Amino acid sequence: MNSSDRHVIVKKQRPVNLELTSFMPASAIASILHRVSGVVFFFALIFVIVAWTMSLQSAESFELAKSLMQGVIGKVIVIAILAALSFHTIIGLRHLVMDMGYWEELESGNLSAKLAIAIWVVTVILAGVWIW
Repeated sequence: MNSSDRHVIVKKQRPVNLELTSFMPASAIASILHRVSGVVFFFALIFVIVAWTMSLQSAESFELAKSLMQGVIGKVIVIAILAALSFHTIIGLRHLVMDMGYWEELESGNLSAKLAIAIWVVTVILAGVWIW
């Protein structure tokens, strides 16, 4: 064995395209994001409860909560909460339909996931226009 044989470089086969949809179908992505949106919405409820509590303490604290919610950061937070709620609801309804025995095949499951995500995007845009 020569000294040059010991230093053979092995080129590992690595994925070139790291696009998420190349690894998982749309139905898997929707299912994972459904769980994530549930966790996000759970923690967003803390903000909602604090804002409600603050608004009920006095007239001054109500005005402060109102001014915070009318600011840019407040509007972004509200849109994010509505985005998490709407995604969780829309994908949850999709899961309920699947529990009834529909959209269980790979093709129909992927199509229903893409449709649900498209409906969610439209919903978030409409919520953003409504809030802003």
